[in-house]
Amino acid sequence: MSQIDPPLKPLPSAVSVLIVDDEPGMRSFLSKALAKKFALVETAASVEEAEQLRSRCHFDLLIVDIRLPGRSGIEWREALDDQERRSDIIFMTGYADMDVAIQALRAGASDFILKPFHLDQMMQSVDRCIERRLLKRENLMLRREVSAGYSSSIIGNSDAMKEVKRIIERVAPTNAVILIEGESGTGKELVARQLHLLSGRQGPFVPVNCGAIAPELLESELFGHTAGAFTGAKGNREGLFSFASGGTIFLDEIGEMPLKMQTSLLRVLEQKSIRPVGSEKEVAIDVRIIAATNRKLAEEVESGGFRRDLFYRLNVLNIVIPPLRQRPEDVVELTHHFTRQLGAELGVREVVWSHEDLLKLQQYAWPGNIRELRNMIERCLLLGKPPAEYWKDLPKMEQPVQTGYPLDWPLKEVERDHVTAVVDAHAGNKSAAARVLGVSRKTLDRKYKEWFDNLPGAED
Repeated sequence: MSQIDPPLKPLPSAVSVLIVDDEPGMRSFLSKALAKKFALVETAASVEEAEQLRSRCHFDLLIVDIRLPGRSGIEWREALDDQERRSDIIFMTGYADMDVAIQALRAGASDFILKPFHLDQMMQSVDRCIERRLLKRENLMLRREVSAGYSSSIIGNSDAMKEVKRIIERVAPTNAVILIEGESGTGKELVARQLHLLSGRQGPFVPVNCGAIAPELLESELFGHTAGAFTGAKGNREGLFSFASGGTIFLDEIGEMPLKMQTSLLRVLEQKSIRPVGSEKEVAIDVRIIAATNRKLAEEVESGGFRRDLFYRLNVLNIVIPPLRQRPEDVVELTHHFTRQLGAELGVREVVWSHEDLLKLQQYAWPGNIRELRNMIERCLLLGKPPAEYWKDLPKMEQPVQTGYPLDWPLKEVERDHVTAVVDAHAGNKSAAARVLGVSRKTLDRKYKEWFDNLPGAED
């Protein structure tokens, strides 16, 4: 039976530490203290032994005595390659020499501790190093999000989106697994980010596109691997599940995941632990899982393309994001939002949308959903042309629905046809249709009663 390490909170479960000291007592003392907190703690009596360990495993933190037999800790640090410089290092010494301290800091030390020291002093220094490492990761993720232009707000006040927001606020603070369903371009990742933002979890939000990673690499990317696990695996590598420790991992396009990986993911959900490729040890994780798909997973289960047990495990709570064509009342708000946002990002003058333009946008089916709307607005801003010109310049795009009536129709029939078309465009939402038509909901109900309740065969 494989051993399962306890989850490390709030630190990543895969943090590794190397202690280098020629005193056996010091190595034993620190190793016992740190083994309670970190997944991997190794010790070495010399630089040579440390190099042998480093050839098999990457260490996040090095705790090194300055005076070592054969080669000093500072000389070793200065000789480390650029990749290893991403490890934090704490130097120890029993000699209170200011010049040595300055030399150590110049060599890239995160801290400098004099022997003898209290354990609390060392533990505080270790915690500071790991917290700085976590902060660097968080800042990297934030920079990626800012450069990609992500927004944490969900735009839309249709009844459907109000319900989506209500569900998000209710379930975000829980640890429940959530499955988000919706067509491409509806904003599934934005919903997942909002769930993470409101969850209160301190770890990062890590998005993974399951369909964009080669099947043979997906397991290593998610769970990590050990040195020699496969050709080219020169050292231990932390997977995305470990990277997301304390936070949320977003498995986008989960329907693209190969069946073999589905089995591995099911084990992760049930055991709350991962096994790096090439390792026999299970590592406990503290990660919230949110999955998303543009496929009908229930249909995929019936066709054999998705595991039934995994589907039931993922579908604990389901959030369905309706396509834009089913909530045209959100188009106006989204249009103004993207116009302001993209205008500022591109440094160009905003497009002025007329009432006629907005009606056309609402009548269009938007097969690409919000992503298509955003791209259309960006093109309008870049071309500096009014929206009316956009339709002419894009013949491949489906033209908006045009409304026309025979010249011999009575006015009442024209009115009825137009009103019902607007109601249909709003997926039967009469309140939204009434706002567009400029009448009250009560007036719209009265007209519907007048038009349809007296038809032959109509029910009360």
